[in-house]
Amino acid sequence: MARINRNYEKLPGSYLFSEIARRTAAYQEANPDARLIKMGIGDVTRPLAPTVVAAMHAAVDDLAAAETFHGYGPEQGYAFLRDAIAEHDFAARNIAITSDEIFISDGAKSDCGNIGDIFAEDNVVAVCDPVYPVYVDTNAMAGRAGDYDADAERWTNIVYMPTTAENDFTPALPDAPVDLIYLCSPNNPTGTVLSREALQRWVDFANATDAVILFDAAYERFIADPAIPHSIYEIPGAKTCAIEFRSFSKTAGFTGARCGYTVVPRDLVREGQSLNAMWNRRQTTKFNGASYVIQRGAAAIYTPEGAAQVDETIDFYRANARTIKEGLAAAGLEVYGADNSPYVWCRTPNGTGSWDFFNRLLEEANVITTPGAGFGPAGEGYIRLTAFGDADDTREAVERIKRMLDAESRD
Repeated sequence: MARINRNYEKLPGSYLFSEIARRTAAYQEANPDARLIKMGIGDVTRPLAPTVVAAMHAAVDDLAAAETFHGYGPEQGYAFLRDAIAEHDFAARNIAITSDEIFISDGAKSDCGNIGDIFAEDNVVAVCDPVYPVYVDTNAMAGRAGDYDADAERWTNIVYMPTTAENDFTPALPDAPVDLIYLCSPNNPTGTVLSREALQRWVDFANATDAVILFDAAYERFIADPAIPHSIYEIPGAKTCAIEFRSFSKTAGFTGARCGYTVVPRDLVREGQSLNAMWNRRQTTKFNGASYVIQRGAAAIYTPEGAAQVDETIDFYRANARTIKEGLAAAGLEVYGADNSPYVWCRTPNGTGSWDFFNRLLEEANVITTPGAGFGPAGEGYIRLTAFGDADDTREAVERIKRMLDAESRD
């Protein structure tokens, strides 16, 4: 008899964003005339840059002629994209990352989950709290998380590092030994960033303990503060202890097109094994590479025209983030993030539970957000709002929330 992976039975309920979609669909069905404004799931709304679209069209034409046709590509990604990434994302910042340390994929979410394939099941995992659910859930599926404690709303074998307003959203180094450390800056969900000094402490800690940092830099292009690192490899010593994930989804609108990459330095060795070689072996076995058409589109981001067009879109979303943060702050709410991120992290009023406030915003303001509790125990009492919507809708959503809170204060 075939046996199943029993770790799946331990997963609580459904995936966070599936539950949000379920509640939203139920409300819309019961209220078909309601015009809902989506500020929950971090999906972009601006079209792909014209230069990217042109590159994709040209790539499709390549596939239409025998002399330019591309079948299976290299599992690690085409050289034209890997070389462009090495030059523009790293060399331009005086970071020595070579193209053979870069692995193109169908997105950072996949890689954040799949990276666990090269690590043993008994590694101790540490995550910031609140946390992007993929880090935790994929380790639970792999058997590293232990059992889920419903009362504490946490896994028994996961080390949770509070990342809250009380510690300036900078987690303290763990007291107990850990092996795999997930860090995300700009952070999803809080929208906050880690300073150069904070990252140096983590790099020094990982090198001293032979831990590995799994650094999610999916939102690095939103960083406006020149003092904030865009890559962990800006930190001395990081190449011997860190793997970095990057995404074109939020930076260039590839949420539907799907493309990202992971950097595994050749200097990163554990138990005598090159993690670069191990990840290469994993990818060549389990992955046939991102499509040629998509990779041509991604490479166009690094042309002068493509870069300028992508920056214009990023500025559009930054403006939305400011609208949300300033509007909610003016309404008396406590808000964080937004300055270097497309996310706004907002404390719920009067100690309201995250899901309760989510439901109120959905039903009374017709605004879809994300409850902070879905990101971990420390997320309770917060909601996350995204800046990826239409500018007019963003302003309208903020006004609806302000009206709802104003009406509540008069009752």
